Amino acid sequence: MLQESKVYYMNTSQQSCYKNVLIPKWHDIWTQIQIRVNSSKLVRVTQVENEEKLKELEQFSIWNFFSSFLKEKLNDTYVNVGLYSTKTCLKVEILEEDTKYSVIVTRRFDPKLFLIFLLGLILFFCGDLLSRSQIFYYSTGMSVGIVASLLIIIFMLSKFMPKKSPIYIILVGGWSFSLYLIQLVFKNLQEIWRCYWQYLLSYVLAVGFMSFAVCYKYGPLENERSINLLTWTLQLMGLCFMYSGIQIPHIALAIIIIALCTKSLEYPIHWLYITYRKMCNATEKTVPPRLLTEEEYRIQGEVETRKALEKLREYCNSPDCSAWKTVSRIQSPKRFADFVEGSFHLTPNEVSVHEQEYGLESIIAQDELYEETSSEEEDSDSRYPPITQQNSLLT
Repeated sequence: MLQESKVYYMNTSQQSCYKNVLIPKWHDIWTQIQIRVNSSKLVRVTQVENEEKLKELEQFSIWNFFSSFLKEKLNDTYVNVGLYSTKTCLKVEILEEDTKYSVIVTRRFDPKLFLIFLLGLILFFCGDLLSRSQIFYYSTGMSVGIVASLLIIIFMLSKFMPKKSPIYIILVGGWSFSLYLIQLVFKNLQEIWRCYWQYLLSYVLAVGFMSFAVCYKYGPLENERSINLLTWTLQLMGLCFMYSGIQIPHIALAIIIIALCTKSLEYPIHWLYITYRKMCNATEKTVPPRLLTEEEYRIQGEVETRKALEKLREYCNSPDCSAWKTVSRIQSPKRFADFVEGSFHLTPNEVSVHEQEYGLESIIAQDELYEETSSEEEDSDSRYPPITQQNSLLT
């Protein structure tokens, strides 16, 4: 019986079992239990559920004989144990003499599970954006081409094969062999990169370029139905990743339900928020706008007039302005040219007239007119006092 965090050193073929006695808690959602077998030479590790299965391995059978050849022989093997599995047993077979190996059971936070869960969240909530992104389209196409190049070649060869041909048996075997090679490469990727990094880099560059060329030829998806299918596929993959990234099933289902509700209620919640804001704005007392004083009104008029004149000069000096068409429509081309060059937009005569109408003299004249009107109203008939008072206020 194996115990957690205890290292067992062995040099003969052994059968071991681990019994999980701890009940998983909510904080164990990304916790992984692993049994690691690290040996000096190649060993074969077989995982079974209980002691009865170990006894069956000792008995000779054709299935056990052929499966022993299919099992991989590794120096470093990790056996994953489920949090809810009560017991897990394994058999370590030594293939060469003088082989020493160690067995240890660890319970720790697994960052891979967290990354898988995070990837699922991104695919589910950002699937509609990713399906329309050109960067995601090209990067995914290149990644699929690099990882599954053998599968793509076999699929293309199947297109040229005649129907009802025995060659399909070879193609099916090729598919299975390709999947096995992909799995084998990923397990030994670090060793392959260390020994054959030149060939691996050349393969990635060549296949990546060809995959990019194929994606560029066909272009991103433009049909709305195809985009919707890709969106739904990404969201479904995201839900699968979210479920597989959490070790406790009922918590995983609860998070998936919350994600679905959040995604479905996104638009109703937004509509309710807008309605609430409108109701709040309707119930609030409207504050009347502050009126400008006479001085503020005059300053604002001068500033805005100056800005508008500068914009007009810039437009007249730009290539977008047709000088001949503009000159043909105005009465004083020379005055227009002086204005464009920076001269004042009013003549002295116009300034004098403006001062008489709106300057100090205009204010005095308005005061005199107001006094005359008031004296006439006081001498008017007394039968219309409300109307006289109203006229005075209006004046």
